Parts: sequence; structure tokens; C-alpha cells
Amino acid sequence: MGNIKFVKENKEIVAADGANLRLKAIENGIDIYKFLGKMTNCGGYGQCATCIVEVVEGLENLSPRTDFENRKFKNKPDNYRLACQTMVNGPVSVITKP
Repeated sequence: MGNIKFVKENKEIVAADGANLRLKAIENGIDIYKFLGKMTNCGGYGQCATCIVEVVEGLENLSPRTDFENRKFKNKPDNYRLACQTMVNGPVSVITKP
């Protein structure tokens, strides 16, 4: 079990190991999309790159980056992730809409 702390929202939720970060955020009323992303997101299939989060703690407790994330974020810090492609396996703190 791992807690997910959403820093900007000052909210912490409990997630089972292997939980999808995007789904846990949505289930708990956390808005992870910027304005345009609300209308154009792919629904969690890892194709649009609109559910970006910045991991500030617990990066080692997340699944490895996917090939799409590596291509999308090649000029971004290693702690940028797509919430829809990220599985949580321990405590983590994230910033939504970095």
C-alpha cells in the first residue's frame, strides 16, 4: 500500500500497490488536466500526453517510464510522468499540472 500525496491540492489518498495514478486521482476528485486537456484527453490510453504530473517524492515507488513517456519527455526532467501510464507501488508525492 502506498499513499499518494497531491501537493497543490493538499490531499493524500491511499492506493493499493499497482494502482494507476490517473484513475486514483479521478476517483478522488483531483483535477489533473489543464483547460485544453479536459477536452482533448485520450481517456487514459497514453496517446495525448495531457495528464502530466511532476513527482517530487517517491519516484522509486513508481513503474518505469514507458517508451512514449521517454520520447515525450526527452527534454524534461526524469521526474515528469504521464499519470495514465504510472503505476504506484509505494508512497509518492506529485504536483499536478506542472
